[in-house]
Amino acid sequence: MNTKTSILKKALYIIIPLVLIAIVVIKLKNNKEITQSKVYQYDKEQAISIQADTLQIENVNAEISYSGTFEPNKETKISAEIQGKINDVLVEVGSNVNKGHSLIQLDNSLLKLQLQTIEVQIEGLEADVNRHTILAKADAIQGVLLEKSILGLKSAKVQKATLVEQIHKTTIKAPFNGVVTAKLSEEGAFAAPGVPLLQITDITNLKFTVNVPENELSQFKLNQKYSVSVDAYSEISLAGKATMIGSKANMGSSFPIQFTVNNTSDVKIKSGMFGKVNLKNDIQEKGIIISSSVIVGSENQPQVYLIKNGKAVLQNITISKKIQNKSIVSSGLKPGDAMVTSGFINLFDGAKVTVK
Repeated sequence: MNTKTSILKKALYIIIPLVLIAIVVIKLKNNKEITQSKVYQYDKEQAISIQADTLQIENVNAEISYSGTFEPNKETKISAEIQGKINDVLVEVGSNVNKGHSLIQLDNSLLKLQLQTIEVQIEGLEADVNRHTILAKADAIQGVLLEKSILGLKSAKVQKATLVEQIHKTTIKAPFNGVVTAKLSEEGAFAAPGVPLLQITDITNLKFTVNVPENELSQFKLNQKYSVSVDAYSEISLAGKATMIGSKANMGSSFPIQFTVNNTSDVKIKSGMFGKVNLKNDIQEKGIIISSSVIVGSENQPQVYLIKNGKAVLQNITISKKIQNKSIVSSGLKPGDAMVTSGFINLFDGAKVTVK
């Protein structure tokens, strides 16, 4: 009986793992089939839904614009020149201030006491100098004593001037006309050199910066004026003077060009607003203009998709000029061609298409 039981146990030890393995294999196979059934299988014979445009001759270079951002002409964070406790912050965010306007008052009580002490010392030293002068003339004392008194008086006056300057610096004043755009400390805080307390921004004059591709830099000259518009106020047109043409390209291989612009009398234009510098060209040309976003292929061989007989066909093109996000095509396209403008996902040469 014990022998039969032992054989049965050994059989179970073999059968149970085999059964478990079989269950796992069946489960994995079912999961694979379920996963494959859920995966999107693209049908190359199915027509792809796209958007298209019929090409036509357009005016080229009638007007070119470059987008940019307005920045303040002056902006600075103000800190104390000496350390001390802040007794009073005299402005709030949004306050208009003029150059020399008092902004923050630091505690100067100890400095004023030191000033009183040195003033008393100066009175005593002046008396000593007067007395020693009289005695030296009468040869009653050595001349060296008079010299020491005079030097002591000069030293005391330098100390007084130092204290007066330190007391003057406890009143922090605006370095230029502007608006308080940030309040970075409060009454009772401790001020120290280099620790920002307020930020002042001057937007009566603005900087306007655009980025221009290298092949279009020649359109701008230093110190010349250009028309600048504001996106938020279409009725406002300003004159911007080109004050800087970048000498180094940025990450996008474009060069920054900066203009100085006078703000409106009511200071409508704020720092961070967007605008455009507009260039007009009196020479009117005509050509086929396409959006650069529809171009596929390489830089050396640009291509676009045309629609022919219900299919997308790759067409080689030649680009004569690029203006911002537009490209002027000199060959490869003709008026009346239907070109794909949207729906490039899964699109390939020879694909069946339906136009939305």
